[in-house]
Amino acid sequence: MMAQGTLEERVAALERQVSALLTNDKEQEPGRTRDWRRTRGAFTGDDLMKEVFEEGRKIRDAERKRAQPRSEKKRQAKS
Repeated sequence: MMAQGTLEERVAALERQVSALLTNDKEQEPGRTRDWRRTRGAFTGDDLMKEVFEEGRKIRDAERKRAQPRSEKKRQAKS
């Protein structure tokens, strides 16, 4: 929480905080963009992750079945 003060003091404090945050971000990994795509392939061949993915697939399939309109369910039963 920010201490009370004049508007100028409060803005100056915020500017210092933003500057510190930007400086820390640049110092962590110079030259590399922080991006979720860097993790691509990190779990390739990991048996535990294969199990997690399979369980997730089962959950999504069950949710899809529950979300189907009744008329579509009847058509599939007749096929």
